[in-house]
Amino acid sequence: MKQSKPKVRMRTKTLTTANKLVSDIREDEHGSFADNADTIAKLWSTYKGVEFTPHDVPMMMALLKIARAKSNPKKIDNYRDGCGYIALASEI
Repeated sequence: MKQSKPKVRMRTKTLTTANKLVSDIREDEHGSFADNADTIAKLWSTYKGVEFTPHDVPMMMALLKIARAKSNPKKIDNYRDGCGYIALASEI
């Protein structure tokens, strides 16, 4: 009897793709996320006149992705990117 290949769940695909993006692709394109988050936090702080930390940056970006998922729940990129931002936050 031929064994069927186990189905890969959407959660696994989403996390696997997010991992590839934050581990390789994006860093190769944009440089160190920690350095970028520091720059973004300084710019946001200056613009808004309130203190933002580098840790705030990926958390706020994850919230942006959550808001986008609310208005378009079928767009998988929002979930993938949200997972990636949360993972990046864990390192800052």
